[in-house]
Amino acid sequence: MSRTLGGAALALLMALLVGCGTAAPNAQGSASSSKAQTAAASATVMVAPVKTASVTVGGKSHTVLTNANGYTLYYFTKDTSTTSACTGSCASLWPALTTTAHKLKSPSGLGSFSVVSDSHGSQVAYNGHLLYTYTGDSAPGQANGQGLHLDGGIWWVATPSLTAGSASASSSSSGGGW
Repeated sequence: MSRTLGGAALALLMALLVGCGTAAPNAQGSASSSKAQTAAASATVMVAPVKTASVTVGGKSHTVLTNANGYTLYYFTKDTSTTSACTGSCASLWPALTTTAHKLKSPSGLGSFSVVSDSHGSQVAYNGHLLYTYTGDSAPGQANGQGLHLDGGIWWVATPSLTAGSASASSSSSGGGW
């Protein structure tokens, strides 16, 4: 009899364990699924991960675009508005500014931000110019990449006044070519 009771107790214990094992993941799965859907919805549209700051270039102070950590952002004259010309070793020196969002809202006072799917993933663009940081900047507030002629184009600091179509200008008040 104790053997039957032991078997019944074991069966009851197994049923409880199996029941708990399936109920808990389903409950967590539903909560996780709901959280993932909420996160995906909020990641779809977000404020662009860009700020402005003052940097000194050539002895003059300029307002530039920076990433969330305060590092200066640049654009490359060889890029198009939808295709990065900076790949391979270039991309090692000039990491693309990327995002998880599908659409970006502009921070107050700045132009238009967009997300371009390219070889870097979801790259952030400002007024039609793909944005990058420069590994030669070792701290926020530096602009060591300004005006560099590399990889068949020129690298300019991205400024709030950067406008569409100004990427090829070697000296432009609307871009970074002071």
